[in-house]
Amino acid sequence: FPVTIDAVVLWINNEEEGGKVLERMYQGALGWTVDQLKVDWNRTDELFLKLTKNNIVYKDASVITRHQIDQMCKTLNPSLILIDQLDKVGGFHDDRRDTQLGKLYVWARELAKEYCPVIGVAQASASGEGKMWLQMDDIADSKTSKAAEADLIIGIGKKNQEGYENIRGLHLIKNKLTGDHAKIECRIKPDIGRYESF
Repeated sequence: FPVTIDAVVLWINNEEEGGKVLERMYQGALGWTVDQLKVDWNRTDELFLKLTKNNIVYKDASVITRHQIDQMCKTLNPSLILIDQLDKVGGFHDDRRDTQLGKLYVWARELAKEYCPVIGVAQASASGEGKMWLQMDDIADSKTSKAAEADLIIGIGKKNQEGYENIRGLHLIKNKLTGDHAKIECRIKPDIGRYESF
């Protein structure tokens, strides 16, 4: 499913404060600091909408269910879906958390089959703290079927070491697309919400 420039990107945020995520979205797209964004909000908004072709539909909701997302997909027919955090999507009922997560990740996979790629953001577990190269066991609830349902898993790791504050390790933990399990060291630029290669 190639994403075309005019296609709808559905971005669902149920994790961070909505305004903060939107600000980071603008920073990442434009490569600007917060101070640069605030110089002229009208111009900032105009440039952002021009750059993105106004194709990002952003839904900010602290609680969201699979049924709400299903309805949005039927209406929008998106070409890319981003859900941050996937593990917090509601509408999956079971006594056991592992079974709930299994159903949730099967649903996300079915959504991808019907519409487009789904990028689901999830947390690392405590075992990932201070690790540059995360492994499968470092994914929160990795012992559930959630890991089995994903085609590609990218771990973002960080050393707790002086001099490495803005260095990140991107590890293709699972890659059913090409089989490449690359480890890429890069720098995060928090002032403009981007990663850059060395």
